[in-house]
Amino acid sequence: MDLVVPADAEIVIEGLIDPRWLEPEGPFGESHGHVNLQEYNNVMEVTAITHRRDAILPSIISQVTPSESSLIKKVAMEPMFTEHLKNTLGIRSVLRVALHEPLTNLRKFVVIQMKNPTEPEAWQALMGATSFQSPVGKVVVAVDEDIDPESVDAVMWAICYRSKPHRDLQVIRGKDGGHSPRVGVETRDDAEDSAMLINATLRMSFPPVSLPKREYMERAAQIWDELDLPPLKPEAPWHGYSLGQWTDEFEQESRLAVEGRWLETGEKLSARHRDDVDPNTNTWEGDD
Repeated sequence: MDLVVPADAEIVIEGLIDPRWLEPEGPFGESHGHVNLQEYNNVMEVTAITHRRDAILPSIISQVTPSESSLIKKVAMEPMFTEHLKNTLGIRSVLRVALHEPLTNLRKFVVIQMKNPTEPEAWQALMGATSFQSPVGKVVVAVDEDIDPESVDAVMWAICYRSKPHRDLQVIRGKDGGHSPRVGVETRDDAEDSAMLINATLRMSFPPVSLPKREYMERAAQIWDELDLPPLKPEAPWHGYSLGQWTDEFEQESRLAVEGRWLETGEKLSARHRDDVDPNTNTWEGDD
């Protein structure tokens, strides 16, 4: 029987697969970062190979990620997850979904970047991401738009200071272990996995990020370039910005400091000295 193949194929391998028979395959390196030791799998009996002159054999490397295979998947899977949360589930506060690639190979560590989500929206996004594809989403974190979802450091910063585990962490059982290393002989309990959902979004106003404002950092970068120093590689957060807790008075005092007029602020604060509060009492709590 003739076999129909794509007209632009470089190489065509024909053969027969008898579903009755399996043979040991492996060991070989896997994209989850461990060697897949050996498993029984189907075998193909090759009957013919045809090819073009000077045929090109395309191949990709799939091993400890990042690799070629994981990058191809990342480009396709991130928009697919974002589309599912924003349009299928209708969570408009979702900005993007980032699947962490190095070592974890996209499937296990998922970060959802959101803009001003409500509490229900954050949890809907977390649940939607871990249930969209059963093998994907072992650790899923929701963060605000100022957090770079590609930066594990920034995500951990949000987890440490914007979430409280007793309130903002849920563990979902019954998760598919998916693409993972085989460890020993799996029992029924071993085969079950779970997912950890973390809501690390802001619930209230926070003090500003403790870096110079963007205008000063951009000027510093300009001077850096003028001095012909090695190229900068900024990582978020690379400049300071307000997260709600910043008064007009603080803004005025910071401007005075930039202008070298910090003594004026010192004189003003000296006039507010008192002896009826404890150290580290907030001024907005200690003042009448």
